[in-house]
Amino acid sequence: MSIITITSDFGSLDYRVAAMKGKIMSLNPEVNIIDITHDIQAYNLIQTTYIVKNAYKYFPEGTIHILSVDSFFHKSRKNLLCKIDGSYFLAADNGLISLLFFDIKPDVIYEITLNNRFDDIVNFTSTDVFVPVAVHLANGGLPEVIGRKIDNYKQLLFPKPVYNESERMIIGEVMYIDNFGNIISNISKDFFETLSKGSERFTIKFRNLSLSKVYSSHTELVSDWDRETEYHGQSAAIFNDSQQLELTIYKGSKKNGAKSLFGLNVGENIYIEFF
Repeated sequence: MSIITITSDFGSLDYRVAAMKGKIMSLNPEVNIIDITHDIQAYNLIQTTYIVKNAYKYFPEGTIHILSVDSFFHKSRKNLLCKIDGSYFLAADNGLISLLFFDIKPDVIYEITLNNRFDDIVNFTSTDVFVPVAVHLANGGLPEVIGRKIDNYKQLLFPKPVYNESERMIIGEVMYIDNFGNIISNISKDFFETLSKGSERFTIKFRNLSLSKVYSSHTELVSDWDRETEYHGQSAAIFNDSQQLELTIYKGSKKNGAKSLFGLNVGENIYIEFF
């Protein structure tokens, strides 16, 4: 059975997600539809990147991913069908694909030509363009039927951490805040470990706070499980399951997690100084 996933910034209140699913089912009721999320902040491509990049790899090869974020139709902006890392991705040519796959070369890129004639009317990109293309692929159709090959798409630069050699310091930034209020940075474990070689210790600095240890998981900081509740509310830095540096409050939430207690926002800097 073919799988179509949907990621959007439509939220759960409006009709748009239901309209997409209804259109898919009307074209092929046998398709398996999976929601990744519909709670992307409006037009937020970095947030979309973090969520989709860490979700898509768990789906079978050949899965079709509709990325309806910043996707409202305009004649001057292309819509894309890309085959990358064994799966298909449908998105507006808004830079999202370049953020998602800054480190992977696409197998092939198509500009979707379905509903692209001068007299065609597109009221809603997701139902009028993305869904018919996704179902076409799910039915075994060839991409060449609904698109033409192109060489590239809009490029945006994913914010990368930098290393200040004279000060022996990594300068990163907050790229995502999750449902538990955890603060995820763009500093990867590999980047950290490469630069920490030869250093005896380090300090993670943010706002007017600092931490001097990184755990490998949220639960590693609990050294006595008979007294586990005493660790609730303890601050820590970890490398999360995406292998990104994360600032966390153990058993924290949106209301009392790292975001609210540390006061950091997306885009703010996090520093790691080596000694």
